[in-house]
Formats: sequence, C-alpha cells, structure tokens
Amino acid sequence: QIEFVCPDYSPMAIQACGRERAKTFTPPRTADGKPDLSGYWGGAQVPHESLEAHPKTPGDTGGPSAIVDVPDGKVPIQAWAEAKRLDNKAKYIDQNAQCFMSGVPRHLYMGAYQFIQTPTKLLLLSEETNAYRNVFLDGRPHIAKDIVLWQGDSRGRWDGDTLVVETRNQNGNPWLDQQGRFVTDEAVVTERFTLFEPNSILYEATIDDPLVYTRPFTIVSGLRRNVRPGYELWEESCFEGEQNTKHLRNIGYRTYPGFSSKEARAAKEAFERGRAR
Repeated sequence: QIEFVCPDYSPMAIQACGRERAKTFTPPRTADGKPDLSGYWGGAQVPHESLEAHPKTPGDTGGPSAIVDVPDGKVPIQAWAEAKRLDNKAKYIDQNAQCFMSGVPRHLYMGAYQFIQTPTKLLLLSEETNAYRNVFLDGRPHIAKDIVLWQGDSRGRWDGDTLVVETRNQNGNPWLDQQGRFVTDEAVVTERFTLFEPNSILYEATIDDPLVYTRPFTIVSGLRRNVRPGYELWEESCFEGEQNTKHLRNIGYRTYPGFSSKEARAAKEAFERGRAR
C-alpha cells in the first residue's frame, strides 16, 4: 500500500502540493546524476473527455478543469476556433475511437505508461495502441518544419530536477479532448515532469498555438507510480482506421481530416469577414 504525500490530485491542488514538496525532495538519480523517471506510471484520464470541468457521463469520469492558469478554468479559444470546434464535434470521429495516436499532450492523459530513461533519451510507452514518444535529451535540434508527425518532435532539457520537454511539428490531426479542441502544426507544447515524492510526478503542459488560442494555457495532472509486483504494460491493441465506428459513420460522422496552419489562417479570415458584414 503506497501512501501519497499529496492526497488531493485535482489539478490546482496537485500543482501547489507538488511544487512545494519538490523544494525539499531528493529524487532517485540515474548513473549520470539526473532524476530517474523510469518506471510504470498511471495518469488521470479526466482531461481526455474535456479539458474543462464536466459532470460524469456513462463510460467516462467527470472532474474539475485541468486548466490552472485561466481564472475561470475555460480554454482561451478564439471565436473562429470555437466555431470550428463545434463543427468538429458535430461532424467528425475523435481520432482515438479509430486507434490513431493521441498527440501531445493528450498522449499523457490516456491511461498507463512505462518510462524508459537513458542519458540521451526518454522513451514514453503507452498501453494505447502502438503509441510511444521519443524525447531526445542529447541537444539535437528539432527536425525541419515541413516534417509533421502524429506525436510531434520532442526535445528535452533539465531545469534543475525538472525535465522540460518542448514538442513541435505535430500534424494537426489529434484533438486535445473529446470535445473537438484542436491545435495546428504551428503549436508548441512545453511539458514539465517533476518528481516530488518517490512515487509521484507533477505533470504540467503549456499549449501555445496563437492561431487557435488567445493566449498560452497550462493544464496539470499527477502521475502515480504503479509498483504492483509483476506488473506489465499490456497493449490495448487495435489498428488505424478501426471499423468499430460504423455506427457513427452510419449517422454521418467521418474521420477527422486534420487542420493545418494554412487552413486555420483561411478559416479565421473567412470567419472575421463574415462577422464584419
């Protein structure tokens, strides 16, 4: 039985408690002296349904807003993008329902994980179908801007005992939650991983996409270590384009085609022209 120092894992509470505990906590270290994040971890799935506060619905878990730096806990989305979000929800199938990858940061609020750490890389494995991320720690530059990926291109650096990961080059296909919130290929996501007790990581992710949102905003959750003897990460296997969505297609929903920065600029201009009339 693990006793957690911070009993309340709601976003605001875990951020305050985790930051305070991290000031005096000495993390376990790797051979090269860095905090050792290796192990099996479980994350909150509440933001998966909605980044904002939401009641419990059948098959999902309700919870508070994951957003910690906007007073009302609302996503600071631009007006044109809110219209696009509503259109997304009305027309398209969430990519997770078809076994496509979750993107960043959604990849880390989908369930169970294994972190494998070396001096040059942090590998993030997930029980989600074939989903993984390579976070390079060796100082290499980001890949070219015209190469876009489902999980983006992640580069990590240490800020004291906190791992800071910057992800660029996402392809604009994944949503941030089931409500159709999205980012474009110009989004920059900055994650912070802080061990604040032996079996807990404070996870903070700042999403910055000026095409879609009025300002950068930060979401928070806690990762708890799974120390069950003999535990293994089992893949929740399916395949891209999963056909278990025929019932949705039969009523008109389609695969989300993604949304590029070029398309975002055009949509924003069209929306603003329409409002000016």
